[in-house]
Amino acid sequence: MDKNSKILVALSGGVDSSVAAALLKRAGYSVEGAYMRCWSEGPYCSADIDQSDAAKVASKLEIPFHVFDFEEDYRKNVIDSFYAQYQAGKTPNPDVVCNQKIKFGLLLNKARGMGFDFIATGHYARVTNGVGYDLLAGVDSDKDQSYFLYLLGQKQLSQAIFPLGELTKKEVRKLAQKYNLPTAAKPDSTGICFIGPTNIRSFLLREIKPRHGDVVSIEGKALGRHIGLPFYTIGQREGVGISAQVPYYVASKNVANNTLIVAPFGHSALFKRKFTTNTPHWVNEEPTFPLHAQVRLRHRAPLVDAEIVNNKNSLVFNLSNETRAITPGQSAVIYSGEKVLGGAIVDKVIY
Repeated sequence: MDKNSKILVALSGGVDSSVAAALLKRAGYSVEGAYMRCWSEGPYCSADIDQSDAAKVASKLEIPFHVFDFEEDYRKNVIDSFYAQYQAGKTPNPDVVCNQKIKFGLLLNKARGMGFDFIATGHYARVTNGVGYDLLAGVDSDKDQSYFLYLLGQKQLSQAIFPLGELTKKEVRKLAQKYNLPTAAKPDSTGICFIGPTNIRSFLLREIKPRHGDVVSIEGKALGRHIGLPFYTIGQREGVGISAQVPYYVASKNVANNTLIVAPFGHSALFKRKFTTNTPHWVNEEPTFPLHAQVRLRHRAPLVDAEIVNNKNSLVFNLSNETRAITPGQSAVIYSGEKVLGGAIVDKVIY
């Protein structure tokens, strides 16, 4: 980057984005901060506190500070889709969509319109520029967030900066203390992007009505009743609502007859190795097929070797090992070593 580059940092009010802004400011770039106000409802919402903390960081760093109201767009692009996917019996990942549509969609467009050359965030990930732009995992494997960024493309990556990609969380905390940032001791945020650590079932009940049905064993034996398929996810144990001598886990959902199918711990029905997806997104160039790579099926889940076949507008994954709780609606993110090739949404689990 040219030292005259103008950079807008997405200040969330947390320690990571605070340190990202501090590093860029200390490196001599023209830096400004921005807080995105995307949600202000519910008992867990911390938007007012987070905005105040972001403003304190900007003041400490002596950089201009902006507040953007994206609530309507966030609801339309992220939360409405979130509810629709749950209603269809799937388990979506709103953080993935949030990064694509809000942070590297609305915010990036806003920044470009204001004359900024780049936007920066506190994500633990890296971008390299060789033959096009590649997205790499952050060096801190415990904090790596490349999984949530696989829907970014070349235009977005060419204007994105991740100052924390080469750092560990421990190093970031130390830098926050060294720079005496107001967020140095603030706990990490959890839960849904911009919403916080809300109870998912309670959040779903805001928009989705209960529709009771049977909970049955993998053999078809009735074991109890559920309150509605959207309120359960594959692999779930807690809250299934049945009493048995051994723990039962959600194995699948039969949307057609409103049945929740469960299996005891260790049952083969809980472990799958073949599934299909929707249309894939590639970060850089589309690879050649069949593709031998690794796939991550949840954030922080271990990478699994896979053979991947392109089937028109879908991918077919054959995993090297049976894997627990492959979940329709979740992202299957494809890696080659530390490089993110792309990914797609799990559609159907075959066996």
